Amino acid sequence: MNVILITACPSGMATTFLAARRLEQAAKRRGWEARTEMHGELEAVTPVSEAAIAAADLIVVAAERVPEAARFAGKRLYRAPIQQALPDPEAFLERAAREATVFNAASEPAEPAKTVSPESSGIKRIVAVTACPTGVAHTFMAAEALEQAGRALGHRIHVETQGSVGAQNPISDEDVEAADVVLLACDIEIDNARFAGKRIYRTSTGSALKQPQQTIQKALDEAQVESAGSERKSGGSPKSAKERGFYKHLLTGVSFMLPMVVAGGLCIALSFVFGIKAFEQEGTLAAALMQIGGGTAFALMVPVLAGYIAYSIADRPGIAPGMIGGMLASTLGAGFIGGILAGFLAGYSAKAVTRYVKLPASVESLKPILIIPLLASLVTGLIMIYVVGTPVAAVLSALTAFLNDMGSTNAVLLGVLLGAMMCFDLGGPVNKAAYTFGVGLLSTETYMPMAAIMAAGMVPAIGMGLATFLRRGRFAQAEREAGKASFVLGLCFISEGAIPFAAKDPLRVIPVSMVGGAVTGALSMWFGVKLMAPHGGLFVLLIPNAVNLALLYLLAIAAGSVITGVGYALLKRGEAGMAPAAATLPESASAEASRQVSFSEDDCTRWRGVTPGVKAAPDSPVSAVTFTNLDYAQYSYAPQASRGHGVRLNTDCRARRGHPAR
Repeated sequence: MNVILITACPSGMATTFLAARRLEQAAKRRGWEARTEMHGELEAVTPVSEAAIAAADLIVVAAERVPEAARFAGKRLYRAPIQQALPDPEAFLERAAREATVFNAASEPAEPAKTVSPESSGIKRIVAVTACPTGVAHTFMAAEALEQAGRALGHRIHVETQGSVGAQNPISDEDVEAADVVLLACDIEIDNARFAGKRIYRTSTGSALKQPQQTIQKALDEAQVESAGSERKSGGSPKSAKERGFYKHLLTGVSFMLPMVVAGGLCIALSFVFGIKAFEQEGTLAAALMQIGGGTAFALMVPVLAGYIAYSIADRPGIAPGMIGGMLASTLGAGFIGGILAGFLAGYSAKAVTRYVKLPASVESLKPILIIPLLASLVTGLIMIYVVGTPVAAVLSALTAFLNDMGSTNAVLLGVLLGAMMCFDLGGPVNKAAYTFGVGLLSTETYMPMAAIMAAGMVPAIGMGLATFLRRGRFAQAEREAGKASFVLGLCFISEGAIPFAAKDPLRVIPVSMVGGAVTGALSMWFGVKLMAPHGGLFVLLIPNAVNLALLYLLAIAAGSVITGVGYALLKRGEAGMAPAAATLPESASAEASRQVSFSEDDCTRWRGVTPGVKAAPDSPVSAVTFTNLDYAQYSYAPQASRGHGVRLNTDCRARRGHPAR
């Protein structure tokens, strides 16, 4: 049969295209020759030709009205709302073939002329920024997820990434002006002055990555104007900015500190190429490298941490007092703990001066360059010297001594804790807390925790890649491809490569990853492995002496990865993306009476165990049920042997006459 499929959604958005695709697939399964015409706002309409209309045996319109009705006069035509086509396209086409009538174009009401604009069609313009502390994985994965979700929802979205290499795909002033909402999926503080007067919604990169469509919808519903920097009316009085919170301020400081730590650590490691004590000889290259890394980069680490924590709290006025407080923390021996405290002291004191110190208009311009730096630096410095510095230095000294002198049992327990934390939320707050702890200890020349942390952070992504290789039959093709990418990301110390697996099956992926990470962390600490650089994955092994016990380090990583990969391969349920085993009816059943029923993932999710999807006619036993992209076991139920012909797939799913599998 030659059929023409026409779809049109009242909002002109993604439903039009989704319905068209599903109807095309259903027509193909029935052996029909189908041509499609879609009416939406995302792309121009391509009308079917007059020759195609003349050759058509059936016109199927999934819309409220027939577009350009006159061209279908005299043809068999069936029309129904598009919402009826989406849940079950097979039944929709069967009903169309049965109930279609000869179309009388004169009976169709004239289509009102209208001008469709993005505003009236529901299409929104969204600009978004993604930024994570390391600027490596979450930043770009969240951006891709938001772009795909925005297109799927029918909106126009432009995402700027602020990663480790700076801003990419930058948002222009014209984009900002035209935007209906600004979505900031950032784990660190960014400069948002350009968005003044616009509706802003803030969230984390993790939320944007795991629930992109819900994030976009919340942005459209809940965004608020944070500052009145433009003449654009917001429909009400501007609302205050949301609180950023301790965690976000801390991660902002860590984000700016990381390049300093990486560069310094690698310079120190390079100095060891000439011998562990070679830097002690003045005038040698080893001494120069140590001066660059240990004498300069690591010396700036704590001031930069404190300065950008203060920047996150008080914006630019906080940088100077924050760095002064951080330098005092270093000279007093308070280390990274003192630097964190100095950053918060400086940030909140600068913010208090900005808010509460009122000056005449004639001298107000002196405030950011004189009053705020002076008062905030005095408050921060005096508190650090007379109150905070000495006690914190004693605490840090005790912690360093404990870590350096702890026995093997304590080392293993610490490795278990840090390894499990790194695998708990794959780049989330717990993961970042463990990572920040390890990075901070580098300033005290304590290198063992950093080695355990980076090794454990590689385990989940490598393990998922191994699992897809070991038990390929249990993974859909898309998952096997994701497994390859996950393996490579794991080698680079990007734990986020395991997120697609954890999002789909968290109750298995997270525990087995934590076990593998804990084993790796424990082995690394037990072996006494020390790591100079806080990032880079296995590639830091290419630098001589960056890791002191490279082979044992590889053994620790391999052990945890194998535990995770084998464990998940054994726990993983079979993936229904495999070819289904279509059972054969008893010989007594006629071939004409049998048919195949197909369900997509959305269908089964909607109908699972409650409402049958498409009921076969009483005289039409189901011959096969096809599931696509599903886990069979999630939708299985006991066979009903008392009625009709039971049809078995290659799992516990069943279909019986009149009641296909749900």
